[in-house]
Amino acid sequence: MGRYIKIHEDIKVPVAKNIFYALRVIWKAEKALPISYVLSRLTDNVFELFIQNILFLKVLLSVFDSGGDFKAYFKDLILFFIVAAVCKISSWALAYVRQVAAKKTLKSLNNMVFEKAASLDVSCYENPEFYDKYQRANLVLTSSYFDLICSDIADIVSGIIALILVIVTVASVNPVYLLFLLPTVFVFLVETFKSKAVYRRDLKMTGNNRTKAYIQRTVFLKDFSKDMRTSNIFAVMMKRFKAAIDANVEILGSYGWKLFLYSVFSTALSEFIPIVGTYAYAGYQFAKKSSMTVSGFSVVVSSINTVREATLRVAEGFDDMTQMALYFQNLRDFFEYESKIVSGTKKVGNFESLEFRNVSFRYPSASKNSVNNVSFKLNKGEKLAVVGVNGAGKSTLVKLILRFYDADEGEILLNGVNVKEYDLESLRTSFATVFQDYRNFAVSVFENVICRECSDEDKKRAEEALKKAGVWEKIRELPSGGDTLLTREFDRDGAGLSGGENQKVSAARLFASNFEVAILDEPSSALDPIAEYKMYENLIKETENKTVIYISHRLSSAVLSDRIIVLEGGRIIETGSHSELMKSGGRYSEMFALQASGYNREGDDNE
Repeated sequence: MGRYIKIHEDIKVPVAKNIFYALRVIWKAEKALPISYVLSRLTDNVFELFIQNILFLKVLLSVFDSGGDFKAYFKDLILFFIVAAVCKISSWALAYVRQVAAKKTLKSLNNMVFEKAASLDVSCYENPEFYDKYQRANLVLTSSYFDLICSDIADIVSGIIALILVIVTVASVNPVYLLFLLPTVFVFLVETFKSKAVYRRDLKMTGNNRTKAYIQRTVFLKDFSKDMRTSNIFAVMMKRFKAAIDANVEILGSYGWKLFLYSVFSTALSEFIPIVGTYAYAGYQFAKKSSMTVSGFSVVVSSINTVREATLRVAEGFDDMTQMALYFQNLRDFFEYESKIVSGTKKVGNFESLEFRNVSFRYPSASKNSVNNVSFKLNKGEKLAVVGVNGAGKSTLVKLILRFYDADEGEILLNGVNVKEYDLESLRTSFATVFQDYRNFAVSVFENVICRECSDEDKKRAEEALKKAGVWEKIRELPSGGDTLLTREFDRDGAGLSGGENQKVSAARLFASNFEVAILDEPSSALDPIAEYKMYENLIKETENKTVIYISHRLSSAVLSDRIIVLEGGRIIETGSHSELMKSGGRYSEMFALQASGYNREGDDNE
C-alpha cells in the first residue's frame, strides 16, 4: 500500500466568514474585479435565462394569442435585437475590464503573500505542517481561486435574480408549478456536503502532492543532476513518486462512491423531479383540460429548462464557493499567523559587547537541547572562534544571536540589553553575516555582492570585495564580467560557478559591507586549505579593530582569534587562546593535531 501523510483533522470551517474574508482581501487588492464580474454575469445570465428564453417568447406568442398582426410582432423583434446588442457590447467591455483587474489582483495578492512569507519565523521553514498549509494557501493564487470565487458569487447573484424573475413569470401562469420547483432548494444543501467531501479529499492528498512536486523539481535541478546519474537515488525517488501517486489513487477511490451519490441526489433534485412533474402537469392542462394558452404552455415548458439551468449555475456556484471558502481558510491562517519571535522597539547602537548568560535551547522537534547552559562574553574589537565537530551547536548560536529562534532558558545581551528588546531589522542588520549554507541568486554577480541594483560606484565596491574574496579573476573572464547573471536558469550566457567560487561570491558581501560585527558561519566550507588560508588572511586584514565571531569545525580560523570556545554536545568544554588550549592538551589540542595531520597527508599526496 502507498505511503502517505495521514492528516487527522476535524474540519470546522466557517464558510460564510471565509467568503466575506475572501471578498475583503480581493476588494483590498482590486475593487474592479468583483464589480466587473457581477455586472458581466448579470448582463449575460439575466439576458440569456430570462429575457431571451422566457420574456421574449412570452411577448411574441402573446401577440398571436391576442390576435395581433405581424407588424406588432416585428416591433417586438426589433426591440429584442436592440436589447441583445446592448447586452453583448456590455459583456465584451466588462470582459476586458475583468481580465485587466484579474492581473492586478494577482500581482497585489502575490505581493501580500511574499511580504508575509518574508516576515515569518525561520522555524516555519523547518516545519512540514507549515509547508502543507503554505502550499494550500499558495494554491489560492496559483489556481486563481480569487478569480473563481468572484465568478461564483457573480453566478449566484445573477442566477438568483434570474430565478426570481422566472418564478414570478411562471406564477403568473399558474402557481401550482412552483411546487415542482421546490426540490431545487435542497440542491444547495447536497452541494455543500459534496464540497466539504472534496476538500477533505484534497486535504489528505496535500502531503503526497508535496512529495510529487519535490521529486519533479529535483529531477530537473542542476544541484541534483550528478547524484541522480551516478547512484541509485533516482530509483529511490521514483519509488517514492509512485508511492505518492498510488496513495492519491487510494484516497480518490475512498471518496469516489460518496461523491457519486451526492451527484445523483443533486441531479434528481435539480432535474428529474422538476422536469418530469412540470411536463406532465403542463401537458395534462394543455391537452386534456384545454385551460392553457399556447404562450402559457411554451413559457412553462421553457421556464422549467431555464429554472434547471439557473439552479445548476447557482448550485455549482455555491459548491465552488464553499470549496473556495475552505481553501481561503488556509490563506487566512497564513495571513493571520503571528510570529513567535516578536520584534522589540529599540534600535541597536554602536557595538560594545555581546553576552550569553546561561543560555539553553532545544529545537521544536528535537529530543534534546542543541545548546546547554552556555555563557560567554564578547567585547568590542575581540575576535572569537567557536569550534567543534558537526552538530556541536555552533550554528545554533548564530540563530539565537540573530533571533531566528529565542532561547528557552537564560538570556542574550547586546550592549547590556536583552536582544528581545531590539527591533528585529535593526538587530539583524547590525551584524554582517556569512552563512555556511550560503545562497547566491539568479541576478548579476555585482547585485549578489551589493544586494541591490548597482550604480557605477556600487560596482567598483563590489569589484574590490570580489578581489578580497579571491574570485575576481574568475568573474572578470565571464561574458559580461560582474554584470553576468549567476546561474544559467534564465540566461544561457549566465555563469556556472563551482561551489568554492560561489562561496567566495557570497563571502564578498562581507567585504563590501560597512560593519562593526561580523559573524562567519563556516565561510570556507567549500574551499581548499590554501584558498581558505588566503580568505582568512584577507578577513583578518579587513576586520582589524572590528569584532568577529568565527564559527567553524576547521581550526585555521581559531589560530587567528583572540579567544576560542570549544563546543561539544551543546556545552562549552574548553575556552582560551590557541596557545593556552594547545598547552592544556584537551579536546581542542586533539582536534588541531588530527586536522594538521590530515593537511600534511594531503600535501604529501599532492607532491
